[in-house]
Amino acid sequence: MSSDPTAALRRQLKIKTGAAKRLSKEHRSYQTEEEDLKRALDKFLADGAEEWDIKNARRMLEETQKMIADSASRLGTTVQELRDTVLAAEKNPALKDAPELAAAQEIIEEVSV
Repeated sequence: MSSDPTAALRRQLKIKTGAAKRLSKEHRSYQTEEEDLKRALDKFLADGAEEWDIKNARRMLEETQKMIADSASRLGTTVQELRDTVLAAEKNPALKDAPELAAAQEIIEEVSV
């Protein structure tokens, strides 16, 4: 029993597109959190807050910045895998007008901006 390569490619497009969407959303969430934490830290510094509050705000900001770098790296890897899958799908005439291919191309464009 042989598996259908078109169906497998279609499934990979769906999976990788979903992963890219999720990681893009996660990355944007960390960026928003970073902005909020920077504002909070600036406010603590301006208000002469307790040293513990300032240290804690800095630590949380550093953690968020690490997560931004991590999520950017994972997103980059996922988008590259998705690009490779899209290239393979574009060579398959049966997938030329597939909604999965269009969705994958759309998320690549959205994330690459």
